[in-house]
Amino acid sequence: MSETIGGPVGRHALIGRQRFLTPLRVMFLITVVFLALGWSTKAACLQTTGEGAPDQKVANWSGHRAYVQFCYSDTVPLYTAELLNEGKFPYKSSWVETDKSGAPRIQYDGEPAIRYMEYPVLTGLYQYVSMSLAKTYTALAKAIPVPSVAEVVMFFNIAAFGLALAWLVTVWATSGLAGRRPWDVVLVAASPLVIVQIFTNFDALAVGFAMAGLLAWSRRKAGVAGVLIGLGAAAKLYPALLLGPLLLLALRAGKTRDALITTAWAAIAWVAVNLPIALLYPRGWSEFFRLNSRRGDDMDSLFNVFSSFTGWQGFDRHLGFWEPPVILNSVVALLFLAACAGIGYIALTAPQRPRLAQLGFLVVAAFLLTNKVWSPQFSLWLVPLAVLALPHRRILLAWMTIDALVWFPRMMYLLGVQNKGLPEQWFTATVLLRDIAVVGLCVLVIRQIYRPAEDLVRWGGRIDDPSGGVLDRAPDRPPSWLPTWLRPRPVAGPAPLNRAERDDARIPAGR
Repeated sequence: MSETIGGPVGRHALIGRQRFLTPLRVMFLITVVFLALGWSTKAACLQTTGEGAPDQKVANWSGHRAYVQFCYSDTVPLYTAELLNEGKFPYKSSWVETDKSGAPRIQYDGEPAIRYMEYPVLTGLYQYVSMSLAKTYTALAKAIPVPSVAEVVMFFNIAAFGLALAWLVTVWATSGLAGRRPWDVVLVAASPLVIVQIFTNFDALAVGFAMAGLLAWSRRKAGVAGVLIGLGAAAKLYPALLLGPLLLLALRAGKTRDALITTAWAAIAWVAVNLPIALLYPRGWSEFFRLNSRRGDDMDSLFNVFSSFTGWQGFDRHLGFWEPPVILNSVVALLFLAACAGIGYIALTAPQRPRLAQLGFLVVAAFLLTNKVWSPQFSLWLVPLAVLALPHRRILLAWMTIDALVWFPRMMYLLGVQNKGLPEQWFTATVLLRDIAVVGLCVLVIRQIYRPAEDLVRWGGRIDDPSGGVLDRAPDRPPSWLPTWLRPRPVAGPAPLNRAERDDARIPAGR
């Protein structure tokens, strides 16, 4: 409030020094409320039905409940689909894909369509541990008088508890990365996307690792940052995308050694988690990569949006069952590489070195926009990065609300027109609106990269990059081999003084 009546907060002002209700603790309280709201949106699908022991009961999904009451979560059907209900170890156990009549399916090359756990190793192991705890509760329910809850419901609740802790870690890490703007993090704690997507899948695990890794980097712990990012990539590959911006900014600042240490430790952590499973169960371990290579354009992708409005049949026609869409895969890779090349050019040539969160947001947003799959929970990846990259609350809240609202026409579209659901174009129109909103955020981030005086985080030139770690306030020192057209462009007009220059010139803070 002081900025309204007395100008900006001074450099030496003490912010958030309450002994109990610190900004972070208030943020935790808000987060718990929104996590509870997120659980309540799934509660309609968590009603136990059936007779007998907990492992004989099921969650009540009758009458298209998951779509009609908007409570769908992948966690419940995966419990049976991936044989967790039988207590089998992921990546070791397999099953044959069947059609609606229950007959085994044959893939395009004439071989049986054999399936394994489709998630990266850390997420698969997380599901296995959650299943083991759920079965422990089932054993207790058979031995002592405790509430008889369907085993799959207990599996969901246990998994959700861990995901809630992961999001609390995300809030904590983002608060540490926000520097002098701790209250920006309220939109991580109270995001509408938390209400509808936090328990839809397991992505909160990767988000927590990724943001904790960035926090370690900001505290100049390159090795710890790499380990955390590597663990995040072992849960969902997207945290590895953050290494690209890190390497680019380090190259520009002449700090490549630190970035290479982080990258090396990320690779070591990823290999340490994946190698035992890859050696013991190579076919099951590779299922994640195989599945992603043979998937077509998902219903949330821009490719499907274009198809729904134009009738376009796609790049790869007349494919057999599980036949990889080679052309689509190539187009997706080329589009993403082109977007990364553009982001790299911005990183190296912008008059002032961009902040790490700005480039991280651009890379992850480019990946989602150009990818053939944008599952609804993937939007959680963007939330903390967007808050750090563009702390304009009304703009961010507008995007998050639009993105969260996509869930409802999606459920009604999956319900089917024959069941009084919505036609496809109602859903794809909201997806297009969501994508336009994300593109708008990217434009605003790029604008602030080239106009750093408008960046609220930089505070009129007083601050460089709170999440930059060794990059914060480091001068540009691009390597001699970098061509001229990939070097920083001169600033038009007088450049803002950095903190050291202001101190030397005896310029009072706040002017």
